[in-house]
Amino acid sequence: MTTAPLISEPPHLLRVEDAARLLGVGRSTAYDLIAGGLLRSVKIGRRRLVPREAITETIDRLEQEAA
Repeated sequence: MTTAPLISEPPHLLRVEDAARLLGVGRSTAYDLIAGGLLRSVKIGRRRLVPREAITETIDRLEQEAA
């Protein structure tokens, strides 16, 4: 019997709910950030996903706006 290898890297694409949790905001706020162009996302089929690096980009952008 073979077992699937364990994935040690985090996923490159996150569900909006997971991206919201990492940003410390609610799901609705995450969708507002996406709609406002502040949080980059991609649509694959019916799913809206957020690239992991988009989290850092959004934090950097919001910090610049606050300064």
